Amino acid sequence: MVNRFLKAGVIGVAVICLSGCGSIISRTFAGQGHGNQYYPGVQWDVRDSGWRILTILDLPLSLVVDTLLLPVDAQHGPYE
Repeated sequence: MVNRFLKAGVIGVAVICLSGCGSIISRTFAGQGHGNQYYPGVQWDVRDSGWRILTILDLPLSLVVDTLLLPVDAQHGPYE
């Protein structure tokens, strides 16, 4: 029983630490995103990688962060 709570706690901490990670990486590190575009964090999360399970956990949080940053992305547009 304690082991189950420990695993849930570790997963919870990982989700909190990774929240919006795709959004942050795609906007801050050169060459990590797919260029200037809308929802770059979501596109970062759905790419094919070895960390697929973590990016699936991060996807809803990146969606929220990308939606909040949509006015900033629109100001930097237009994108193709």
